[in-house]
Amino acid sequence: MSAHPSIRMGELMVVRDDGALRTLLGSCVGIALYDRRSKVGGLAHAVLPWSPGEDAEPGRFVDTATDALLERMAALAGRRIQPTARIAGGADMFRTNAPRTIGQQNIEASEQVLGRLGIPIVGRHCGGTQGRRMIFDTGNGDITIEMVGQPPVELRDKDTLGSAAS
Repeated sequence: MSAHPSIRMGELMVVRDDGALRTLLGSCVGIALYDRRSKVGGLAHAVLPWSPGEDAEPGRFVDTATDALLERMAALAGRRIQPTARIAGGADMFRTNAPRTIGQQNIEASEQVLGRLGIPIVGRHCGGTQGRRMIFDTGNGDITIEMVGQPPVELRDKDTLGSAAS
């Protein structure tokens, strides 16, 4: 499996090949979409839940990143796609007195946007207080989550991990 460049904060990438998309997540959320029929996959590293308007960078926000991934995946596939989603991140990296952390808001926004679009979330590794690396195998759609001091976790179809142990 070849490695593509790492996806940085606020970026997204869509590919059709056997490779790996990687990102490091804290309170941000990684949204991986995969269309099994066309073998097209995309990964976004969303920093904040909701875009303030159309002039915003599309990969920076959960709502616009998801829309941009779908648009670019369909263009690359050359047809309508039926993706599944896997999400990771949304850690509570900074202790605050806020009722909901930015990580929680990012997770909730991801669930709302994907639900509204009818895209099933078939794997998740969210929450906790520690960052994680998300590695997306674009050849088969699987995700590997790596966290310091813990064994890697594989997210395949039917995995529905709710929260990570910290």
